[in-house]
Formats: sequence, C-alpha cells, structure tokens
Amino acid sequence: MGFVSRILGFCVVSAVLALHGTPASAQATLAAVKKRGQLACGVNGSLPPFSFVNDKKERVGFDVDYCKAIAAATLGDATKVHYITLPFAKRFDVLKSGEIDVLSRHSIVTMDRTAGTGVRAAAVTYIDGQAFVVARSANVAALAGLDKQTICFTKNTPHQANVENWFTLRGLTLKTQGFEDQDEMYKAFFDGKCVAVTHEATILASTIIASGKAANYIMLPEIISSEPLGPYVKAGDDQWWDIVHWTQNAMIAAEERGISQVTVDDQRNSKDPEVRRLLGTDPGDGKLLGLDDAWAYNVIKQVGNYSDVYERNLGVGSPLKFGRGINALWGKGGVMYSVPTH
Repeated sequence: MGFVSRILGFCVVSAVLALHGTPASAQATLAAVKKRGQLACGVNGSLPPFSFVNDKKERVGFDVDYCKAIAAATLGDATKVHYITLPFAKRFDVLKSGEIDVLSRHSIVTMDRTAGTGVRAAAVTYIDGQAFVVARSANVAALAGLDKQTICFTKNTPHQANVENWFTLRGLTLKTQGFEDQDEMYKAFFDGKCVAVTHEATILASTIIASGKAANYIMLPEIISSEPLGPYVKAGDDQWWDIVHWTQNAMIAAEERGISQVTVDDQRNSKDPEVRRLLGTDPGDGKLLGLDDAWAYNVIKQVGNYSDVYERNLGVGSPLKFGRGINALWGKGGVMYSVPTH
C-alpha cells in the first residue's frame, strides 16, 4: 500500500454529461441511474482503507464497497459504477449539483452538514474517533503534553473545534496549523512542521503504516470525539435516500441472520420467512423501493454483508487488523443494528 497520494481533480459538469447523459438533478435519481446504466459515485480515491487503487489497479476500500452495494441494489451489478474522485472542499457542491448520485467519501455525519444544506446523510456505516499521533522522539505520552505545541489539522472539519474545546476546558494553550487537504497536512507532519497531527484514528493508523515508518510514531491514548461516517445523497429525493439507507440496513440484517457472501445462495432456501423475504425468495420489499425483489440478495452476493465489508477493509483481511469495537453488532458490544422492515 503506497502513501496517500495527491487527491485527483474532480470531473467538471461537461465531462460527466458526456459520459453519463442527463444528470440526476434533472430527474428522479433511480430513474436516471437506470437509464444511464451506471451509478455515479463520488469518492476520495487515494485514502486507504476507504477508497484507493490497489497494486492490481483495482479500485477498492470501505467506501468503494458501498458504491458497489448501491449499484448491485439498483442495477443488479456491482461493477456498474463510475467513480468520480472529488477534492475535500468540493464534495458536497458536486453532490448538490447532481453530477454524482451518491457521495461515499469518508464524510462525517453532522447537523450543520445536513440541516438546510441541500444534502442528506443516508446512513451511518462506520464510527471512528478523533485521535492524535506524535513522533516517539517528541517524548509526549498523553494529549495534555501537547500544551503550547503545534498540532496540524485539516480545515473545514470538526477536528479543529473538537481539539480547541478539549484544550480550553483544561486550561491548556493550543497552537494549530490548518491545511486545505489531508495530504498537505500529513506532509507537514512528516516534515516536522508540527509536533502532532490529528485526524480520525483509522486514517491516522493507515497513513502511518503506509509511511513505512510506523515504529517512529505513537498514537496518544485519548480519543476526543465520536465521528460517525456515511454516504450522503442530494436532498429532495426520498426514494433515493431510502435505497441508500436500506442498502446499509440489509447488509447489517444479513450479518445478524448469519447470511454472508459465502452462504447467501444456500440461505435462499431457508425456512425462515424473514430470510426468504430479505433475499427475494418470497415476495419481498423491493417494490417499496422501486427495485427488484432480489435487490438485497444482489448486494450480499456481490459485495457482502456488513462483516464481509468490514473485515476485508479494516479487520482481519486488511493491514490494519482492527477489531470491530463500537462497530460490532449491538448484541456483541457494538452499536450496529438493523431496523425491522415490517
């Protein structure tokens, strides 16, 4: 896995129109996606483990899998995705313009991003927390040790306010240096322009591992926030919000019922009526969403349940080897749960 590369420029309207036809803003999103035969999904593109190109030149990652899942639900084919790499500052503008159908770009769900802004968070797919990394040579063992030291952060995120609040409440002096994008921030940190860098714990861990110098750094023990992440859609299309929302729900419901990418075909013959309805063996919930009854089966078969997606990107199948923690099912010490469909 290479170090996080420069974020690619986003596609302009004319390029998207030429490639995809009429944008989603001109008609209902599902109808536009079906007519186009392809999902336009906004991603980061260079942010392991969420969205990046691997050594096989394949686009992979946790966020990428959600693009694939939505394509499987709506088009029956997880490969029918056009990935549009977006810079941090432009991601919501591009979504509101209708140039993309869904934004799956490592975005924290907050009220000020959704209330009256023209976009809606459709689900919480992963919960992270704001953490801090320092060089071992700095001899800092806890966050209070950064009093009067410079901390690098990314602008236009909740990170600055979070750390300012933490320091103010403890009567500590904070020095910060903000950057427009995270690649610039990490470069400054590795170049010694700040004593610490703050970001979501998952991204910090992934970036430090990717640097090849993990032994030179430590993550401080304090996690100062809860950062729910998830896909966003344009406001005003309830059907499309429902599709993205219930796609996540189906993936969690499948894990709760022991239905995985490996077992899903056998499970279609289950005697459990809820399983049969979820997988479309019996008339299911597709009609409510404007989809085929096999929509959830296609998601699980082609992409996987929530555990499948988590483990290959963040868990045992990834370089991070993260345990599920708060992202475990509610019955196993976490907060992930499915909402009943009936």
